[in-house]
Amino acid sequence: MLRYIYGVDLHKFPLLRDTMFRDRALQFHDRLGWAVSVNDRGEERDQYDALNPLYVIWEQPDGRHGGSMRFLPTTGRTMVNEHFLHATGGARIESPLIWECTRFCLAPDADREVSAGLVLGAGEVMAQFAVEHFVAVFDPRMERIYRLMGVEPNVIGTSGQGRDRIGVGLWEMQEAAWPRTLARLGIGRETSLDWFRASFSAPTPVQRELAVA
Repeated sequence: MLRYIYGVDLHKFPLLRDTMFRDRALQFHDRLGWAVSVNDRGEERDQYDALNPLYVIWEQPDGRHGGSMRFLPTTGRTMVNEHFLHATGGARIESPLIWECTRFCLAPDADREVSAGLVLGAGEVMAQFAVEHFVAVFDPRMERIYRLMGVEPNVIGTSGQGRDRIGVGLWEMQEAAWPRTLARLGIGRETSLDWFRASFSAPTPVQRELAVA
């Protein structure tokens, strides 16, 4: 199932939290060789985890992390504006209608259901928070994954060549993607909405302010 959890509330889900950060270390540090920091608990965390982002997390039946993404409004600090302006020609991405998505992570034993679940979660964030687009930085490895999930981005900038190439893209949730994604999970939209409601009944102004803080 999907959970939508703000950073300040991760302590309420210790197993889910700990396995998410450990899976991030396995994926980004161990498998991909990114220059990320891993603490003595084997967790990958960065400065943006301290900004109270909204996490969309697929929770396995045993309570462990299956996959996750991290969201921050572009009206505040974001990775794309602080580290990847060279890929957008210096153009900053700033709008209350655009949120940044980072740290797309899958547990080592995740199946295709998890990827579909994260696409669904991203769509619900858009729908319930009135977000029109997500912006994200991606590498060539992710392009195949996006095609398989049917969520290819509108590329607005690139930098580098070959394996060092990165892109900056904008995503939106097309209406046609909803039934396809729900079918992959074998659920109806009401189940997806139930998962969202279980996390918070409705996004409040306070929650929006916390997301930006």
